[in-house]
Amino acid sequence: MGSIAPPANPPQFLIIGAGSRGHAYARAVEASTSGRVAALAEIDPFKRQEFGKRYIWGREGTPAEHECFDGWEEWVDWESRRRQNTDKAGGSEPSYIPITGVFICTLDETHAPIIRAIADFNLHILCEKPLALSLSDCVSISSSLSQYPRKVFSIGHVLRYSPHNILLRKLLTSDQVIGEVVSIEHTEPVGWWHFSHSYVRGNWRRSTPEGVGSLLTKSCHDIDFLLWLLCSPSPLTGDRPHLPSTVSSTGAITQFRQARKPKAAGTATNCLSCSAEPVCNYSAKKIYRGRWLRKEKDTGWPLKIVVPEIEDIVAGQGWDAAEKRLMDRLSEDYDRQTTPDDLIASRGWYGRCVFDSDNDVVDDQTVTMEWDDEPLRDQEIGRGPKRALFHMTYPTQAQCERRGWIYGTEGEIHYDSHKISVHTFATGTTIVHDIPKQAPEVEKSHGGGDWGLAGAFVQAVQKVDEGTMDVAEAQRQYVGDDLDEIILSHAAVFAAEEARREKKVVHWADWWNRNGTTTA
Repeated sequence: MGSIAPPANPPQFLIIGAGSRGHAYARAVEASTSGRVAALAEIDPFKRQEFGKRYIWGREGTPAEHECFDGWEEWVDWESRRRQNTDKAGGSEPSYIPITGVFICTLDETHAPIIRAIADFNLHILCEKPLALSLSDCVSISSSLSQYPRKVFSIGHVLRYSPHNILLRKLLTSDQVIGEVVSIEHTEPVGWWHFSHSYVRGNWRRSTPEGVGSLLTKSCHDIDFLLWLLCSPSPLTGDRPHLPSTVSSTGAITQFRQARKPKAAGTATNCLSCSAEPVCNYSAKKIYRGRWLRKEKDTGWPLKIVVPEIEDIVAGQGWDAAEKRLMDRLSEDYDRQTTPDDLIASRGWYGRCVFDSDNDVVDDQTVTMEWDDEPLRDQEIGRGPKRALFHMTYPTQAQCERRGWIYGTEGEIHYDSHKISVHTFATGTTIVHDIPKQAPEVEKSHGGGDWGLAGAFVQAVQKVDEGTMDVAEAQRQYVGDDLDEIILSHAAVFAAEEARREKKVVHWADWWNRNGTTTA
């Protein structure tokens, strides 16, 4: 914010969910915006206290009634009563500044119920991706919010907001440095151990009842990224979306299944009791104790996911005590025959054998989107035939450091997470755009995307609340998309997953007519 004075009435935000995403957005709001994290709703007592002390009431303070809630339902009840009492009293309490916006950072399946529950409060909303686990829930969110005056709405599609990708889109659409796009190859290398942590042992290892899995929970913002480049209104494509004509996808569980379990493992289901552990790449002991606790001495992600209180244990009791608590957690296991499935599904099992888990999401997947020629009057380029190939894969050294090639009529672009190389056919020259290094705290948050997203949302909220912009203008100038476009990019994911499951090509116009809404 530099030397700019803070606003007299800074936006007040509620964070729902004090996990890694809640912390990421709270840090971004605190450090780079005029907003204030004013309240928290979180079901876990330890996470609730840790977060509140860090961002709201301070290490030595205690929470006020309006600052701390045991889950989002408790806050909804409290806010409902507050509004009723305020209406009866004929005005607001002078000492309380109402919440103006909400960051939803809970597990994916809770997003739709939370948004529907708070719709009546008519607040600005930033929801972590994905918006919902089904297209019908996305539609219900739109329907719920449409009944009230429009507010700023944003989604955790952080790839749109990193300096790297903002420059990439400018080069492609505004500067048109390679002419019209012919095709894109975009890869998300998830990382070999990262996939095992989050999508085999962790919270995102099971697909939805509709059969939607890691493409939605891990890579929906990659599909959104491609649509942002090729489909969204821009100086290259014009002022209306150039929609795909077909969507197809293939994918499989290539590694994390019982057929790959080492014979030496026998019947063991936990790394701590497995004879194959010393030679297994996915040993929980090697990953969590050896790689992070002993070498990195880092109590952040992923150790904090396994043992949320590990930072306090290190501070109060030392590293040996932290190691003991970690190993105790890794030793926890279940028996498929006797442990209720709802208990198994309710949490992560970070010491579980990756070849004998309850995961069912694919670890290697491709999505192909095709666009037909759609010429517009007085426009020579931008809406011609093109295709995008997305590849999500697990066995990579790189961890989420996306890379790709864009082929155009006048040149080609190669990008990774740090630089963008533009080669022009006419001159034979290659210009390399190096992205300036950011502070480590910013850089590790999706290349600055978390901070850019939070900043854009808070600025839009501030402009609307102070009356200097209407919602549509603030949404367009700062957020960059709206709920209709958010639902459209999610729909592309659901279409791709249907194509994968049924081994078919989805024809977008027909599919959308059957499954879509008035948002297109």
